[in-house]
This record gives sequence, structure tokens and C-alpha cells, in this order.
Amino acid sequence: MAATHARAFAGHGRAWSTPEFRDLLRSDHVFSSGDAHAFALGRVVLDEAELLTLATDPAHRRAGRARACLTAFEAQAAARGAVSAFLEVAEDNAPARALYRAANYREVGRRKGYYTAPDGTPVDALLLAKTLR
Repeated sequence: MAATHARAFAGHGRAWSTPEFRDLLRSDHVFSSGDAHAFALGRVVLDEAELLTLATDPAHRRAGRARACLTAFEAQAAARGAVSAFLEVAEDNAPARALYRAANYREVGRRKGYYTAPDGTPVDALLLAKTLR
């Protein structure tokens, strides 16, 4: 996961380390879907699911892998009792925003300047949510 995450986020912020993934996956609330080329990592607490990260290796993009991982995340979250799902995405990440829009996520909030672009420019985080059932 860490290797795929590093390739997916190269030049777009800090990738998560192997120990960070290991620590997250130790929680009973955290689950993943996907494979070595693309994966979603999420958690469910009570009736809310959070998509922690969605990563696709650049060599395997534009093949529907992210959409499949997102769909699997939603199904697993619902099976774990989640009624709604939320996530955050950088405002300047047009491909991810298009994916989430196509999956019926809607903007419910914004964190001003939450991310920093490679050139040092602040980038807002958009908070998106969706009802699962």
C-alpha cells in the first residue's frame, strides 16, 4: 500500500509510510479494498464511514480501478453499518473530484488552505458526503 500510495501521490503531498498503513490496519474499524495497483482505505465508526485514502498507481489509471475501489469501499462500509460516507479531497484534484461527483458525493464543507501545492500555494480541502442507504 505504501509503495502504491507513494507513486499515486508523487508531487502532490506526502505519501503515507508502511508503519502508518500498518498502524491504521490494526484497528477493527479500518478496512481496505483493491489490489497492488489501486486501493481504498476506509473506516467505519458507528454509522459513519470515512474514506481515508484512495490511490491508483499512475501506470494503471483510466481503467476504472479507482471507481471499483470506491464502489467496494461503499459496499463494505454499508455492510459494517454505515449510513453515510464522507471524505476530503484537494480542490485542485480535478480527476478525483470528477470521480466523486460521478459517484454522487456532494460538497458539505471546506477547509481553507488545508493542503499545500508543490509550489507552496495553499489549497482548500473539500469535504464531500454521500448517503449510502
